[in-house]
Amino acid sequence: MVNLIVDAKGLACPLPIVKAKKGIDSLESGQIMELQTTDKGSMKDFQAWVSQTKHELINAKEENGVFTFTVRKGS
Repeated sequence: MVNLIVDAKGLACPLPIVKAKKGIDSLESGQIMELQTTDKGSMKDFQAWVSQTKHELINAKEENGVFTFTVRKGS
């Protein structure tokens, strides 16, 4: 179950990451955030961002030009 959906479609880097950080900061540990973006660099950028945090990337996919990332907030 997703607790928060962050819509960053149409925004260029680094705005999707900035919005994702704000979104995940508003969640409790263990809750799930979904980020939706159309930025082509986001697949690499977002995975790099998650790897630098305590959060867990559950899923990353691209469908019809929309990249969707599902992340569980770490402790």
